[in-house]
Amino acid sequence: MSQVFPGRYTADPQGAEPVVFLIGMRFNKPWKISNWWLVFNAMPKMINYLARNPEVGLLGHHLWLGRTTILVSYWRSNDHLHAFATDRDAPHLAPWREYMRKIGDDGSVGIWHETYLIGPGETTSIYGNMPRFGLAAATTHVPAGGRRTRVV
Repeated sequence: MSQVFPGRYTADPQGAEPVVFLIGMRFNKPWKISNWWLVFNAMPKMINYLARNPEVGLLGHHLWLGRTTILVSYWRSNDHLHAFATDRDAPHLAPWREYMRKIGDDGSVGIWHETYLIGPGETTSIYGNMPRFGLAAATTHVPAGGRRTRVV
């Protein structure tokens, strides 16, 4: 179990402009195991690659599994994210091409992603009695000060 930090904490990106990238899949036809397994199986390979290669730009991530699977990830910049997505040597393009070739628009597996660019000073992060989580786990986890120390 992760260490819980009593009290209120916040994230300090320390001047960075992190990117929040949400990506996931949805089992539309759960009985089509070969289709959703193709998609489901690709993500751990990408995460392992990114963990072994921090220079690629992934700062941190959280994964939730279910009928709709969600990966919330934090990137150093949008340029880093785009470079990973288009790098022929990284484990993204090949699974994407295989998905398009084998599944395409058959409706058996849904995929989605959203990208959010964060400018300096444009984040609000509060973590009360939580382990390191979210942007604070991906950047710097610090005690909340000033107006962030009380409930408004």
